[in-house]
Amino acid sequence: MRQVKHLLAGKDGAIHATTPDAPVLAAITSMAEHYVGALLVMQGAQLAGIVSERDYARKVVLKGRSSSATPVADIMTADVVTVGPEDSVEHCMRVCTQHRIRHLPVLDGGRVVGVLSIGDLVKAVIDDQGEQIEHLQRYIAG
Repeated sequence: MRQVKHLLAGKDGAIHATTPDAPVLAAITSMAEHYVGALLVMQGAQLAGIVSERDYARKVVLKGRSSSATPVADIMTADVVTVGPEDSVEHCMRVCTQHRIRHLPVLDGGRVVGVLSIGDLVKAVIDDQGEQIEHLQRYIAG
């Protein structure tokens, strides 16, 4: 099974982020522009939290709050679940399932080096299974 660092090597390296004091509307606009479901919330170079479309729906829309007047800090998840570059895809899938999350920031020595989505993980599992099937078919035919 591949490791997180292998998946990050295949991505464009972009890390989409916002700040705790940014208006939620700006964060949601950024998510839409970049076609992502979550943004890291950065305080300088430090990870302060993560904000997702789910946070927006549950903590702004359903509560009738103003998207332009509410700061990201009010709706973000501050206790962020993270993984490291050496972690396996299988481990990441377990973490996402256990915590019911869809985005995993990747930290290396306390520094953010990327983000994996559940889609990235599912694609990796499907690719790995496809390779295994191909090997087994060659073995059986050979």
